[in-house]
Amino acid sequence: MDANITKALNDKLYDKRKSGALELEALIRDALAAQDHDRIQKIVHQLCHEYAYAVHQPHARNGGLIGLAAASIALGPEVARYLEEIVPPVLACFSDQDARVRYYACESMYNIAKVAKGEILVYFNHVFDALCKLAADSELSVKNGAELLDRLVKDIVAESAASYVSVLHAPPESAEEEGEETRPPSEELPTAFSLERFLPLLQERINVINPFTRTFLVAWISLLDSIPDLELVTYLPRFLGGLFKFLSDPNQDVHTATQVALDKFLSEIKKIARVKRGIAESRKSQGEDGMKHSTSSIPSRQDADSDSDSAAPSQLDVVDEKDDGSADSQSITANDEKSGSGEGDWIPGQDVQVDHAKIMNILVAFLSDASEEEIQLTALRWIDSFFEICPEDIMPFVPRLLSHVLPTMAHDVDTVRQAANRVNTSLMDYIMSLSDDSRRPDNTAATPLNLPNSLSALGKELTVVERRDSNLSNRLLKTVIRDQAPDGRSLDSRGTRTPTPAEDRGPSPRPGPELDYQAAVNALTLQFLNEHEATRVAAIAWLIMLHRMAPGKILSVEDGTFPALLKTLSDPSEAVVTRDLLLLSQISRNSDDSYFTSFMVNLLKLFCTDRRLLETRGNLIIRQLCVTLSAERIYRTMADCLEKDEDVEFTSIMVQNLNNNLITAPELADLRKRLRNLDSKDGQSFFVTLFKSWCHNAVATFSLCLLAQAYEQAYNLLQIFADLEMTVNMLIQIDKLVQLLESPVFTYLRIQLLEPEKYPHLYKCLYGLLMLLPQSSAFAALKNRLNSVSAIGYLHIAPRTYVPPITSFNHLRQKSSETGSSSSQQGSSVSSFERPNRLKAREDGGVKWVELLDKFKATQERARRSQRLASLGEDVRASPIQEKEKLSPPEVPLKNPNIRPNSVASANRQPPTPAQGQGHKSKSSLSNLGRFGVAGRKKK
Repeated sequence: MDANITKALNDKLYDKRKSGALELEALIRDALAAQDHDRIQKIVHQLCHEYAYAVHQPHARNGGLIGLAAASIALGPEVARYLEEIVPPVLACFSDQDARVRYYACESMYNIAKVAKGEILVYFNHVFDALCKLAADSELSVKNGAELLDRLVKDIVAESAASYVSVLHAPPESAEEEGEETRPPSEELPTAFSLERFLPLLQERINVINPFTRTFLVAWISLLDSIPDLELVTYLPRFLGGLFKFLSDPNQDVHTATQVALDKFLSEIKKIARVKRGIAESRKSQGEDGMKHSTSSIPSRQDADSDSDSAAPSQLDVVDEKDDGSADSQSITANDEKSGSGEGDWIPGQDVQVDHAKIMNILVAFLSDASEEEIQLTALRWIDSFFEICPEDIMPFVPRLLSHVLPTMAHDVDTVRQAANRVNTSLMDYIMSLSDDSRRPDNTAATPLNLPNSLSALGKELTVVERRDSNLSNRLLKTVIRDQAPDGRSLDSRGTRTPTPAEDRGPSPRPGPELDYQAAVNALTLQFLNEHEATRVAAIAWLIMLHRMAPGKILSVEDGTFPALLKTLSDPSEAVVTRDLLLLSQISRNSDDSYFTSFMVNLLKLFCTDRRLLETRGNLIIRQLCVTLSAERIYRTMADCLEKDEDVEFTSIMVQNLNNNLITAPELADLRKRLRNLDSKDGQSFFVTLFKSWCHNAVATFSLCLLAQAYEQAYNLLQIFADLEMTVNMLIQIDKLVQLLESPVFTYLRIQLLEPEKYPHLYKCLYGLLMLLPQSSAFAALKNRLNSVSAIGYLHIAPRTYVPPITSFNHLRQKSSETGSSSSQQGSSVSSFERPNRLKAREDGGVKWVELLDKFKATQERARRSQRLASLGEDVRASPIQEKEKLSPPEVPLKNPNIRPNSVASANRQPPTPAQGQGHKSKSSLSNLGRFGVAGRKKK
């Protein structure tokens, strides 16, 4: 450069530096006209190293920057070959400590880019990185200069980023002429701007926190996305995570810009899916590929259209195109351009490949952060949209989705909670649609169509937590039982699903991913520990649905979920307990007897360890199980388990609960009817099974005999009651039984009071209860009931002859114990007082009544010993207590020496024997029994 130019560029005044730059511009123009490239190269080198890199001379740096800008303007189109030396020093000045240097660097780069145009894209990454830092500059003038440069670079990128090839990489003119015949090599030339080179920088910068820099990045992402040929959406997974984090920025401008950008990306993904769906439909209907797969694809589509809504076809088409595209995208593009669509037109977006799986992975990861509501809400909306775009790609993420979506269903923010509910419903509907599709190839007619409907109804009704009243629960349970009865066997027998949704829907032979049932079950089981009721209810609803879809794959005895399901019965929510019982019943129905027995045993253990659960939820659990499973099977199994239980106290409490439900539960009405009929072998077996375990609770055993109309046995039990210690708990149970006798359940018993000749022992039973009760409200109620039918008892006193009670009683005892007797004539005389069918049962030996009585006495004696041991302490031995118990009964038969001391009758029936014969005749009131007793004593 001339000396005057170098002096002017070093001046501290801007005007002198500017005049020197104008002189430099004229000098370079002259040198360019003279083709003196060597001098131009030397001038540029001098400007860079003596001025722009002069770190400790700010005026020289400013002069160098304006000189480089003037040189670029003078060079014009020829600047491309000098940019490699011009741009680096200008970029270095962007990070100078002096704000004026940074501003002049922006001004210089603006002028350089304005001349270079597309050539500046070769250095786009460096310019972008510098601008990214200047967007957060503290000096306002620098910010304004950076904004001007930013706008210019954006214009250049929008205009030529997709196709501009640098002149340095372009082939010579001779090669271009030869390349007209062979076009493809020209397409392989690298463009000046490359997304592949730019995206690593974007991934690095996307993690910034400064709101100005974030706004700068969102603006650039939106711009690049608006350029069709770049197809930025293909690279979306590489920066989507950072973009989602921008939603939590407190700056409203950043939040709004990010939300708009994300909405554009989502709409673009949907548009690509629609384009691919249209091409797939055209290919199936017109193209050669459609003819090849018409036998497999078209029928499945017709079935899907008949059973699903308008969104279902779109899902199928996206899956088809996704499968084809992932296999070989080049052939698809060729087919689309030539013959695939039936037309020769290329449709924008048809060959764009979006990695839905990676996007889903990012979305699911953001669901776990409950503190960021906006991020969660946007992620849920995206996931819900993906059910329309690419439902098959969601399948591998189902376990993780369940782990994050179900807790979000109890979110404090209503919009987030609603979005989570929508995702949960969409996911459940999609999984059930797969089950529906998997059944179609195996089944014909309309039978498989009923089960998905019931499944859908079950899923939708179970996930609505607000409608969880008892009426809903009962109605839901009945619906499930009714639906499961015909369809459960077909599910169980079918086992695994052979066809996958991709095979049914699309032309691709590649099978779609199947649901990982075990991972899903593990994720759902963990939700039992969630503190929110809505989450726990939804988790059990999912388990119910998955078990109905694949009963052989999940929730077996060995997989460890059974203890978790049992523990869930202690849940404070009634809705959770009801659905948990439904699931346990469903598992038991599809399992063998060992699972059912294990279920009952573990349930009893749970009741034993958690007495509060037994008190608060015991009745609910028993009744719901009897609705969903066989009530008789439940009672038989529990009775067998309780009979062998060593815990006398718990067994008594449990028998009392079972007995109360047996008497009062509407769900057990059929079981009560079976108990009333002891003529059949099944009825007798059921009664004996219950009686043996009911022996642990005296009042429950007595009420069981009343329920089974075994009034004589009940009367015999009452006589044993006289030897038992009447505790407060026992009196309370008798009081409750008297109240139950006034309920509709025992209407038949009250009607039978009108036939004292046919039911003689019924009167004795009720009068015996009256004698056991203290004079309370229950005593008054029972006394009033008996007094209301006392006149009928008088009608039968006169015609009857007195029958010795001891003879008839011993005769019946001997008959029942099958010891043989010669007094058959006396038995026939007593038969008029007994029901014929009862006598028949005894004669046939169906029920061994005496053995049952002995069992009752032995059980009660064991309970008495255990209670005394518990009260007296460990140092008291059992043998003195046993001797005391054995010595106490012989005191009773001393009152009547006519009876053998060692006989069963003498031990248990002696106190009421003076009135027994008269009771057979009158059945009127307690006062009559008293008068007969007084008369007997007067004769003595």
